[in-house]
Parts: sequence; C-alpha cells; structure tokens
Amino acid sequence: MTATPHPDERRAGVQEDGAASAPASQAAAVRANLGSRSIVLVGMMGAGKTSVGRRLAQALELPFFDADAEIEARAGMTIPELFEKHGEPYFRAGEARVIASLLGQGPQVLATGGGAWMNPDTRARIAEAGLSVWLKADIDVLLRRVRKRNNRPLLASGDPEATLRALVETRYPVYALADLTILSRDAPHDHVVADLIEGLHAKLAPGAPLENLT
Repeated sequence: MTATPHPDERRAGVQEDGAASAPASQAAAVRANLGSRSIVLVGMMGAGKTSVGRRLAQALELPFFDADAEIEARAGMTIPELFEKHGEPYFRAGEARVIASLLGQGPQVLATGGGAWMNPDTRARIAEAGLSVWLKADIDVLLRRVRKRNNRPLLASGDPEATLRALVETRYPVYALADLTILSRDAPHDHVVADLIEGLHAKLAPGAPLENLT
C-alpha cells in the first residue's frame, strides 16, 4: 500500500507541462513574504542540500551559505580533520555557533550539515530566524550519492550502509519536525528547486500556517 504524503511533503519532478522551473511570480512572492528570515535546508548527507541550495538561492536572488564550508573556513581544517583531531562533541558545539552566527545574516538560503538539526538549541534558533525545509531522500538514493565521496566522517566504518541506515532511523523522525518537506530523488536539481519554490510559495502565502515560526 502506498502511503499518502503529508500535505507539506512534495515530490520533486516535472510539472504537468514538462517545465522544470517554478513561475517567476512564485519566486518573487517567496522573496517578498520571507522578509528577513532564512530558508534553512536540513536533511541527511547526500540529500542534495548544497547543490539544490545554490540553485534555489540563485532562483530567489538570495545569498547562499553552506554551514559546513563556513565551519571549515573558520577552523582552517576540513570536517574529517576536525572529527579526527577534536572529536564529534567539539565539532557539534562549533557547528551550533556557526549556524547561530549565519542565521543573523538573513534573508538567505542556508544549507546545514546532516547532524545540525538534531541539536534542540539549533532547531529553536532556526525556528526564530527562518523557515526549515527537510530535503528527504530514500536510503538507496543516499547510498548511491555518499559512496562517491570519502569526506563523511560518520560513515568511516566497516559497514557504511548499516551506519547510514541507523542514522536514517534516528534522524528522520526529528527531520520531520521541519516546517516543510520536499522529496529529493534522482532527478535534475532544477526539478527539486521548482518543487521547493512551489512549496515555499504555499507555505509563505498570507494566512498560511507557519507553525514553527515566530
């Protein structure tokens, strides 16, 4: 039996007329209704937050920031090096500080690391200053994507697939707390961006419920 998607959960894909981009009027409305808030992308490693986020920012004519890249720039070392030298708790504390700092620079599109949303304080800060969007991908899609890279410290184990499945089981219920869910699959990024803009347009429309925003 096929599950019925949540009303705020939208699948990436082409529109009925085959177009892969949302109307410019929707993008303009999203920018206008966003105000000074940030669009914050959350989700697993390999979900496409950085690639999709850059294109979304371009479509909305907003600046784009990648929290992981900002962490590496400020620390002067890569995230795997941070994990190896200082451990995960140290990295997570720095990650929370960097995201809190970036949230003060809205409006923007901000891509966060896979574990950032698991921090309750970070979730609260995002709720105060932005709109959270979960880029949700099936486990098989994630596996295909992350296997192409060797910069995932949490997958540096004898069985990365088992590790990824365990992370999905733990994190997905928390990711589901995001304001909006967009399904990311093996499709051109422009399709996902179009779906994002449509979802944001509906969520930010005057009178629409924004449960986690103040």
